[in-house]
Amino acid sequence: MAVRFAARFLAFILIVLSVVTGSRAEDVSPPSAPEAPASPSLASPPATPSPRQAGSSGGRGNASTAPAPVEQRRLPEDSNTRQSIALPGRTLAFSATAGSIRLFNEKGEPQADIAYTSYQLDGVNQRERPVTFFFNGGPGASSAYLQLGNAGPWRLSFEGDVPTASASPDLKPNAETWLDFTDLVFIDPVGTGYSRFVATDEEVRKRFFSIDGDVNALAVTIRRWLEKYDRLLSPKFVVGESYGGIRGPRIVRELQTGQGVGVSGLILVSPLFDFREYGGSSLLQYVASLPTMAAVARQAKGAVARAELADVEAYARGEFLADLVKGEADSQATTRLADRVAALTGIDQVTSRRLSGRLDVSEFRREYGRRDGKIAGRYDASVLGLDPDPDSSSSHFDDPSGDPLLAPLTSAVVDLTTRTLNWRPDGAYHLLNGSVGRAWDFGRGTNPPQSISQLRQILALDPKLGLLVGHGLFDLATPYFGSQIQLDQLPRYASPERVKLVVYPGGHMFYFRQPSRQAFRAEAEALMNSGR
Repeated sequence: MAVRFAARFLAFILIVLSVVTGSRAEDVSPPSAPEAPASPSLASPPATPSPRQAGSSGGRGNASTAPAPVEQRRLPEDSNTRQSIALPGRTLAFSATAGSIRLFNEKGEPQADIAYTSYQLDGVNQRERPVTFFFNGGPGASSAYLQLGNAGPWRLSFEGDVPTASASPDLKPNAETWLDFTDLVFIDPVGTGYSRFVATDEEVRKRFFSIDGDVNALAVTIRRWLEKYDRLLSPKFVVGESYGGIRGPRIVRELQTGQGVGVSGLILVSPLFDFREYGGSSLLQYVASLPTMAAVARQAKGAVARAELADVEAYARGEFLADLVKGEADSQATTRLADRVAALTGIDQVTSRRLSGRLDVSEFRREYGRRDGKIAGRYDASVLGLDPDPDSSSSHFDDPSGDPLLAPLTSAVVDLTTRTLNWRPDGAYHLLNGSVGRAWDFGRGTNPPQSISQLRQILALDPKLGLLVGHGLFDLATPYFGSQIQLDQLPRYASPERVKLVVYPGGHMFYFRQPSRQAFRAEAEALMNSGR
């Protein structure tokens, strides 16, 4: 009996080892155990395209002549070009690549093609030179915002700070490009940009459009790019915007522990760290947004910097929060905070009292410019646009600070990709794909998505890893004070030398304002040079 038991135990061990070995050979990365439902291990997270994206072979030839479904959706071969840009005081020569990385499941079956654009400077020691990976948020946004608004070699510029939908999509050399001090890789998650599914299984779509599946896919893409270009020995940085606050810490942790890739620093632009504090009955949503609303009111009278909001931040942390906690049943506390909120934000006192001083973002946007028939932007509340239905009691309006970017930015990135970089995929380019966000699985249960847990882990795991967080003063989508509250809760090992929050005039995409873009570039360069 003992012999039979030993034989069975040995057989069991061999089976387990074969599964583990097979998974690693197939490029599979098992998800770490977070709050959202675990997605199956993938070499990349996928999603199935819609029938129109997938194409149909019905009525067109027969099985022997029609191309396989995977080939119908294949992106073109990578395009490598030599480029140079003349900038104040220097000329940068570099190689540019527009291409894709194909992701597979544990069976070796193709799942998705992830498009990327990379820029590598000529004449440098690549082992010592940093390489930085960028992705935007949404979910459903491509990386064009960060590429053509912030760090790429070319930039989309506007007359003044406020874009219009009819603005020229012409690009010009970006004097504030980060290419001076790091190579750049801009990644478009599946369903954004030209990235697409090559598998048609609905389960693939569900895995890619989930928190863990998305993180796994992007981490594998980063590792695969590093292997492809022999850059595993380079210092590595990750930059994420908006929902990138959820993605970023999780991707760094997956790289550290699942992909065998160390990361030197994480940079987050207008991040969201925790969904719990931005809706429902959470009182902190009002605390987080109050300084931004006050900043919008003050900037209408002149330029304002964060230092001038110290009184509002102190009030939000103290008396305001205390009166909120007392509840509307305490009429004195409610009247007191409603009147103070009206004075700080410029909202009519009668309206503030009617709302008990609890202004959510949509109410502030509607009420702030109501007297002039205008509404404030969500991405940048200092931008006012005409209210299309000023007499309506309902809110039927778009975002005057974000929506005008869609047309010029889409045209600009398509022209850059197809004409300058000579990469011509078929199909539409998705700058901001709403269907991705609508299909996204944020997880179920009592724990909404957050990344503070992963942020604590990556900072604890690597004492040399640095974090830079940048925000715009007038951003109501992800208010800067919300990040301040979250970062203040980190343990003491997250010292000011390692974790830094900077706040600039501007909105969610504060980098479209030149002074803010210049200042943030300097902070990013300082972070990348700090460990060298």
